[in-house]
Amino acid sequence: MSQIKIVATIGPVSNNPEMLRALAEAGMNVARLNGSHNSLDWHAQTIALIRDTLPDTPILFDIPGRKIRTTDLDNEPCFEIGDALILTTDTNHDGSEKAPVNYAHLHEDIQPGAVVFADDGTLRFTVTKVEGPDIHCRTETAGTLKSRKGINVPGLTFRTELITNRDRNLVAFARENEVDFIGISFVESSDHIAAIRELTGGDYPRIVSKVENQAGLDNVDDVVSATDVVMIDRGDLSVETNIENLAIYQKRIIETARTYSRPVIVATEMLHTMIENPFPTKAEVSDISNTVLDGAAATMLSGETAVGAHPVAAVSTMRQVSNAALDHLQYRQGSDEVEFSDTVAQSLGEAISLLCRTLPITKIVAVTISGFAAQVVASKLPRQPILAVSNDRIAARSFNIIPGTTGVFADIPYARTSTEHIPSCIELLWQRGLLEDTDMILVTALAYPRSGNRMNMIETHVVGELAETLSWKRR
Repeated sequence: MSQIKIVATIGPVSNNPEMLRALAEAGMNVARLNGSHNSLDWHAQTIALIRDTLPDTPILFDIPGRKIRTTDLDNEPCFEIGDALILTTDTNHDGSEKAPVNYAHLHEDIQPGAVVFADDGTLRFTVTKVEGPDIHCRTETAGTLKSRKGINVPGLTFRTELITNRDRNLVAFARENEVDFIGISFVESSDHIAAIRELTGGDYPRIVSKVENQAGLDNVDDVVSATDVVMIDRGDLSVETNIENLAIYQKRIIETARTYSRPVIVATEMLHTMIENPFPTKAEVSDISNTVLDGAAATMLSGETAVGAHPVAAVSTMRQVSNAALDHLQYRQGSDEVEFSDTVAQSLGEAISLLCRTLPITKIVAVTISGFAAQVVASKLPRQPILAVSNDRIAARSFNIIPGTTGVFADIPYARTSTEHIPSCIELLWQRGLLEDTDMILVTALAYPRSGNRMNMIETHVVGELAETLSWKRR
C-alpha cells in the first residue's frame, strides 16, 4: 500500500492500456490530465481508457484558469541569448514571425523593462518596447518557445473574470466525465474556490487548489481551509515570487495544510532530467526526499510520464526515493513528543498516532463518508496502512490520494442512531481479504453524528476474535 502518493500525468506516451498498467505497477496512484493540452475528445477518450484499465485510480483533470499561455504554434521559435523575439496578442500569427499569447490585454499591461518568464521559468525575456499588440523582447536564455507553454509576468494584475468561460466549459466537461479532482490555477482566495464549487454543483469533482503566486501565499490559510487538496506548482510559484525562497514557501504551505489535514501535492521538475535520461540527478533525489520530509501527501510527474522517454522508470524511481524518505520520517517521529490539539478530531488523530506507535496495530480502519477521518489520521503519517471505508463510491475512489490510504466502497447504510454499520464495514474488509484474522486493527469513526461533529470514536480489535464473536462466515 502506497504511503506517499504519486500523481503521474498521462500524455501521448502513456495513454495506452499497457503503459497505464505498467505505471500503476511501478507506483502511480493518481492519473493526471492537463486540460491545457490536447482536445476534449482526446481527454474524454483517455478518461474512458483509464476507467476501463484502472477503475480504482482517481483522475485529476487540470484546467488552465487565467494562466497566460502561448497558443498552438505552427512554428515554434528557437533563439540564442540576445536574440529578438516578439510576443503578440494578435492570435492570427503562427510563431514564425511573432509568438501569440492567449491574454488579450497583455500588451496594455506590460511596460519596457519588464521581465517575462516562460515554460516554468526555464526561459527568460526582457521587454524592450511595446508597439500595438506586439511586445518586443530580448532573450536572456537560449531555447525554444513551444506551443501552450505558460507565460509569467510577476506582479501582473489580470483584467479577466475570476472564472473564465473556458473554465466553465471545462468544469462541465469534468462533471460529465465524472473525474475525481479538478485542478484550479492561481487560486488566491476562498471566493475563487467557492465559485468553482458552485459550478461543480456538489462535492465532486473535489477541488485541487494551486498556490502559485504571491496573493495565494498571502492568503494561504483562507485558501487551504476552503479547498479539498492543495498543489504547490513550483514552476509558477518560483517566477511569480522569488526562486531563492521557494523551498521556504513549500514548507510554509505544507505546514498550513497539515494544520487543516489537507493533502498537499508538490509538482514541477521533480525528475525533469528523466524526460530524456534513464537516471535522476542527485539533486532530484534530494528534492523528492525533502518534499516527503516536509510532509507532502503526494509528488507529481508531468513531462516525465506524459512525453518522456522513461515514464515507468521515473515512477519507479520516485516510489523508491519516497519510501526511503518516509521510513526515515516515521523512525524520527517515533521519538517525538506528542503535541495535543484543542479540537476533538485533531486530538483523536494524535491519540491514534500514539496508539499506533505503542500497540502492535497492523492496520487502521477509518469508517467515513467524506474521508475526513482518513485525512486526519494520515496527516500524522502512521506506519500502518489505512483502509478508508465509505458508502459513497466516488468518495471512496478519491481517498486514494490520501497518504497511506486505500479507499474502499461499502454498499452499507451508515446509521445515525447506532454504530451497527461499523462491524459490517469491518466484516466487508475481512470478506474481501483486506483484513486477516491475525490483524490487530484500530478503528475510528463518527458515532451518533450531529451538526459539526466529526470523528469521535476509537476501537481496537483482533480481527479473528471479532469474527468469532460476531459469527462471521466466509462467503
